[in-house]
Amino acid sequence: MDGIPESMTAAYITELGPADAIRVGRLPVPAPAPSEVLVKVEALAVNGVDTFIRSGAYRTRMSFPFVIGRDLVGTVVTPAPGFAPGDRVWCNSLGYDGRQGSFAEYAAVPVDRLYHLPAGADPETAVASAHPAATAYLGLFREAGLRVGEVVVVCGAAGGVGTATVQLAAAAGARVIATAREEDADWCRSCGAEEVVDYRDPDVYRKIAELAPDGVDVWWDNAGVHDLEQAVPLLARGGRVIILAGLGKRPVLPVGALYTRDASLRGFAISNATVPELAEAATAINHLLARGSLVARIGARLPLAEAARAHRLRESGHRGRIVVVP
Repeated sequence: MDGIPESMTAAYITELGPADAIRVGRLPVPAPAPSEVLVKVEALAVNGVDTFIRSGAYRTRMSFPFVIGRDLVGTVVTPAPGFAPGDRVWCNSLGYDGRQGSFAEYAAVPVDRLYHLPAGADPETAVASAHPAATAYLGLFREAGLRVGEVVVVCGAAGGVGTATVQLAAAAGARVIATAREEDADWCRSCGAEEVVDYRDPDVYRKIAELAPDGVDVWWDNAGVHDLEQAVPLLARGGRVIILAGLGKRPVLPVGALYTRDASLRGFAISNATVPELAEAATAINHLLARGSLVARIGARLPLAEAARAHRLRESGHRGRIVVVP
């Protein structure tokens, strides 16, 4: 490949393990298959699922050395139908199911998982939002079937996925009640939450019940708390609980309160989303990025050389999205 170096700096693992297993060194620049585009990486982000895949908590096909990471914003190097060299692009589904990850100077991205970055969109906002916003979109509209005017409770609303969920639900015409720390209340309101309740308040469930006297239509537990004994009785008829966090949790389920409300629980992992579903989410995300109405709270910016530290920060509960720059 003319003008393209033979090797690149990458963050990778040679076996499953803790964050300290991540190495940063030289690997060959990937040769894109006919169905792939070579992208020069500009910005990356760390997700919780990245740490699960690296540790082995979430098993998937991989070959070693395995480049970590899922998301990227970058520039097209090799052409493909719909993409020309120099086009700015993004992806949020690498590093899974046999695909090498994004944490490198270059990445080979399947054409059907690559999306154009809208003109003027901030690359750090885009990469920080790509995975959480796609999760929010698919969870709210594919899984929960959100409708205008419904009441949505977003638990853990100040985090990455929580922030995106509040924004997308509010933009869709839902009434959003957020749970977050008191110091994050203004942030949640700026994202579209109508009401914010401190999740540390011992009366949090009573207060939510008062704010939603006709019941909650969608209960989104992004925090992995899953106190279903108290949450399910607050659901409206036909209410939906979306479960997308809390590996290893074993909550008590009040079955009577669930079935007498025609309510449901839906497990949801974006890693299982199909290519068409991800593309549909990307269209919605690009619409918001083009308008400048999608925001992300960035809590740390690190160089690629500190990829292990980035994973440790994510596992420690560091607040805000972690952006990494090659």
